Amino acid sequence: MLDLTKLAQQMQGISQQLTLEATATRQRLDRAQLLMAQANERQADLVQMQELWRDRLSFTAAMPLEPLDTRIGIAAPPAAHTVIATDGSQIAPSHHEIAYCYLINVGRIILHYGQSKLPLLDSLPEVFYRPEDLYVSRQWGIRTEEWMGYQRTALEAQILAELAQALTDEMEAPTLALTDGSLIYWFLEQLPAEARDRILAPILAAWDQLRAIAVPLVGYISASRSGEALNFLRLQSCPYLAPDCMTHCSEVVDRAPCQVLDPLKDAALWAIRLEPGQRSPLWKSSARIQEFYGDHAIHFCYVNVGSEIARVEVPAWVAADEDMLQSALSLVLGQVQKGYGYPVALAEAHNQAVVRGGDRARFFALLEQQMIKAGLRNVGTSYKETRKRGSIA
Repeated sequence: MLDLTKLAQQMQGISQQLTLEATATRQRLDRAQLLMAQANERQADLVQMQELWRDRLSFTAAMPLEPLDTRIGIAAPPAAHTVIATDGSQIAPSHHEIAYCYLINVGRIILHYGQSKLPLLDSLPEVFYRPEDLYVSRQWGIRTEEWMGYQRTALEAQILAELAQALTDEMEAPTLALTDGSLIYWFLEQLPAEARDRILAPILAAWDQLRAIAVPLVGYISASRSGEALNFLRLQSCPYLAPDCMTHCSEVVDRAPCQVLDPLKDAALWAIRLEPGQRSPLWKSSARIQEFYGDHAIHFCYVNVGSEIARVEVPAWVAADEDMLQSALSLVLGQVQKGYGYPVALAEAHNQAVVRGGDRARFFALLEQQMIKAGLRNVGTSYKETRKRGSIA
């Protein structure tokens, strides 16, 4: 058990450290405001500099597509609209269980507003037990548990597109396809090409499907820790004539001279620049994994949804259509308001997908029954797992 008496002795030190960090953050925010004003005056030069020296930069900086001082109010959503969302959960494989397999459960949500239509709230489970499912990733040095998470990401995108496609015949109101988390799959950068294609190809095919039926896709990121937009200001704070990191800062051990805002994050800056219901300028991400995205390059902006500063990501084809982008942001803001601080469709998708302890126990109990019916012997968990489920003492 957690000894709260011993823990209380450490609380004073934590509070003092947080006070120091809050003071430092305020100073960095003042510096960021100054750099933002300076960068706004020479934005075109900085963008040109970024494009010219991109291969020599040691950091990833997003590219602004609108003036840095842009602050645009988001309209209220129309009375009649539809929101589609998916989210996933899983039961990880374990050699201590009665069988080595895993389950992915994807929550499916369709919410109709102002249309007198019934919603959809359910989940779609799938069990993976064949050797080709369990061990295919071993050839690339990827653990089964990691591969399961990658497959879940692909399934969420595929099911989202299937839900939208099923509504095409009755799509009479603006529709939004919403997913939890970033659309930039950073984890794919480290994967071998064959493994990456197995995950990314079905995701991009699902996005193509959404584009074909003109349903905007949005990735909603709560409590974003990204500093991609602030990294653009490092071009302004660079003390050299050219931001050639490979030449000037390759031997810097601690911190480059342009890292005057580190560890400040984007959301902290936009929290003091945006009023509730406003969005920041639109940015184009420079993440290298997007080399494989084709014409689905990810754009993003920050939105003050009232409860927090959310990062909202969209593919290039959504960002290029002003009406579609404004409609998507309007529906996102409406979802946050209906969900009291977080999009209600994403919250419900999570609730439908999440696999709780009782669900896990029932899953393995059902599996045990089927194994016994099949005539298998010695069905049961390992002694380690059995002892962990109850204390002898």
